[in-house]
Amino acid sequence: MEKTTFATREKLENIAAEHPTPFHLYDENGIRESARALYKAFSWNKGFREYFAVKATPNPHIMRILMEEGCGFDCSSYTELLLSDGIGAKGHDIMFSSNQTPDEDFLLAHKLGAVINLDDFTHIEILEKLLESKGGIPETIFCRYNPGGEFKLTQEGNVMDVPQDAKYGFTKEQLFAGYKLLAEKGATTFGVHAFLASNTKTNEYYPVLARILFEMVAELKEQTGICLKYINLSGGIGVAYNPETETPNDIFAIGEGVRKAFEEILVPAGLGEIAILTELGRFMLAEHGCLVTRAIREKHIYKEYIGVDACAANLMRPAIYGSYHHITVAGKEDLPNTHKYDVVGGLCENNDKFAIDRKLPKIDVGDLLVIHDTGAHGFSMGYNYNGKLRSAELLLKQDGEVKLIRRAETPADYFATLEV
Repeated sequence: MEKTTFATREKLENIAAEHPTPFHLYDENGIRESARALYKAFSWNKGFREYFAVKATPNPHIMRILMEEGCGFDCSSYTELLLSDGIGAKGHDIMFSSNQTPDEDFLLAHKLGAVINLDDFTHIEILEKLLESKGGIPETIFCRYNPGGEFKLTQEGNVMDVPQDAKYGFTKEQLFAGYKLLAEKGATTFGVHAFLASNTKTNEYYPVLARILFEMVAELKEQTGICLKYINLSGGIGVAYNPETETPNDIFAIGEGVRKAFEEILVPAGLGEIAILTELGRFMLAEHGCLVTRAIREKHIYKEYIGVDACAANLMRPAIYGSYHHITVAGKEDLPNTHKYDVVGGLCENNDKFAIDRKLPKIDVGDLLVIHDTGAHGFSMGYNYNGKLRSAELLLKQDGEVKLIRRAETPADYFATLEV
């Protein structure tokens, strides 16, 4: 698989002349294509809807594009709720999935009419008390399920994640008791949500997760008579960050795998009207954003270093996870990778490295480097260590125009919250 940039070197230099590097750049065409592919892959389910994970790319301009494509929004905090409301998302356009949730977050979610997804059995009583004067438990409510144990795609397969070590969700026993208690307290419409693994690189993850949830939901109906209306498969569909070792997921194969499980488990159980929901962030945005940075220094000691004007404060995934992000030297795509570099930023931390021992074309000071697949969990995880300032966000629109959708921070922004 080849990684290609969605803007030429000439285009990038023109952008950089107006908006100095580093900056995050997003591709509207790619975003819309991913949304349409997802909806087509799940078109067999008449109630299907995507709730974009706002935490991945919390920018109203990006969110409006997704809203135009039929998406709702999954929020995990007070501020994300405000952001979704601010762009016109209303009521059940918003899913509120939080944990260790402050009272004020629950109250705002209820005020906005968002669907509340409870993370813990104790939250039932907490929510009831908070809403005692506002009508009590909402009629529509979700619960997050944690099946425990280790998650494998097959009995003999490798462990993908360990749900029993995760802080999220109800146990199965708590879940069944929780739905019965919620029904006693006035809830009438139920959904379930589960997230078992992150950034999966296999078409089998969603279908296997779906079978776990579908079987549980059928058992819930048999044991309690409670019929769920919604099943939220959450996120977890990954992207191929490394073109040499990873293969992109096929959303159509994924959708077909979920459909097959649906037909085999839910339809015979009389639950064929259940709506499937997703909560994707990485799949929707990662490949449609990049961090553009300029080489500003070179260093020759025990290794060869290229210093750039971005740092881990602009993209922390390589520093904290050791994540691979492909790098293209703009204008040198067709040159051989004859040099081995560590590509580094200027933080006072030795893990501030975008690439280690990476084979690339010869890089000259002044070259633009495109760090791929930063459209999700890129800008949003930024921070201000060492007094570094967050970069601008730009949108490459369908007509080729480039729009500033978040300006770069200034020192005045950094100092603005200080009390003098």
